[in-house]
Amino acid sequence: MKKLLMLIPACGLFAMISCSPKKQPELTNQDVSKVVGHMTSVMIHDVTNPPLAARFFAYTCLAGYEVVAENDKQIHSMRGVLNQYPDVKHPKQNTDYNYQLSAVLAMFETSAKLLPSGTLMLGYESSFIDSCKNVGFSSEAIDSSKSYAKTISKQILAYAKADGYRKISNYPRYKLKQTPGSWDLTPPAYMLPVEPYFNTIRPMTLDSAAQFVPDAPIPFSTDKNSLFYKFLQMSYAKSGNALKQEEKDIANFWDCNPFAVQNDGHMLIGLKKISPGAHWMGITAIACKQAKTGFSKTVQINTAVAIGLLDGFICCWEDKYRTNRIRPETAIRRYIDPHWKPLLQTPPFPEYISGHSVVSTTAAVILTHYLGDNFKYTDDVEVSYGIPPRHFNSFTQAAKEAAISRFWGGIHFMDAIDNGIVQGNKVGNLVVTKLSGQKKS
Repeated sequence: MKKLLMLIPACGLFAMISCSPKKQPELTNQDVSKVVGHMTSVMIHDVTNPPLAARFFAYTCLAGYEVVAENDKQIHSMRGVLNQYPDVKHPKQNTDYNYQLSAVLAMFETSAKLLPSGTLMLGYESSFIDSCKNVGFSSEAIDSSKSYAKTISKQILAYAKADGYRKISNYPRYKLKQTPGSWDLTPPAYMLPVEPYFNTIRPMTLDSAAQFVPDAPIPFSTDKNSLFYKFLQMSYAKSGNALKQEEKDIANFWDCNPFAVQNDGHMLIGLKKISPGAHWMGITAIACKQAKTGFSKTVQINTAVAIGLLDGFICCWEDKYRTNRIRPETAIRRYIDPHWKPLLQTPPFPEYISGHSVVSTTAAVILTHYLGDNFKYTDDVEVSYGIPPRHFNSFTQAAKEAAISRFWGGIHFMDAIDNGIVQGNKVGNLVVTKLSGQKKS
């Protein structure tokens, strides 16, 4: 063996070594989560409303997902699964790309075009690319990966553009109804209703926004013997001074109100907060990190949760503006106690059904499908915003806590919460069923 080695010229040995394929760096689940985290920061900056935030997450994740589906045989295309999903064309001539890098860059590129302050995402993307250079990605791999990403992003953005959201600005301004029991503007800012036409955009898995219409809300009545008045009294009694400290802590933990404002003398000061969907995307990041899911699986789970959040908001908003029910704050002040205030600030849209109950349950169903029941984790998503962490034994437990928090916070009646959980289960199971039935195209 020694003689054989001596017969090989030094330059020949060098050539053999240098020509061997160089192993490319690999990205992790944290690289996916960081893009979503950056989006959350930008949307807090922009005060993005909850339904719209879910829309941004869904299309951004789909861009990354589409790259992964083409390059990982375990992940299947959304073609034929999501409504009107396009036959996305992939740049076959591009051979120098790294598909994980392309997926992350596709998410950056898509979010940069969707978010109002998308230029901030480009800054995050630039920093990410610098970090890729530092860990060994070549300039050729980065350039090819970005070219691939832009090709995919452009097609996903076209899919987003066709969902009907852009038409909403042409609809007539929503007019408040004057009938008894109808929703009215609430203090302290008396903001106009948010996204009254969100139910008109194309859902992703639902047949329509009205696919899962919940039971009708308890009929409005000022009769003190009526069921509605009993629910009103229940909110008045429990959502005020009767709350235990633990109940207050839970309500504040799940507040997630991007529209919160506070009085400061003659001024109203906006308090920037995370949206419900962003909170659950943050939980998804925690769970993927804890479960040590691979890159492709992480993209898959994030995309499934984001799709569920969007469809959950679409059907929830259909019910809100169809039933147009009065908020507890308005009803209690008008019929029981004019000085009453809820623990949480009432969001600017109708009461029925509870959005947090719907989307939290939807997300919990999807996460349970991918990561299992009894998944113990600590939710520290909002620590940087001054909210202490909470520990949960399952996603279902967290969703139930998020739902009841809306009653303790004084912003929802109990039937809106109970029926919101029912609707969320239906949406979550539909998403799981449809995505589980995918076939490789």
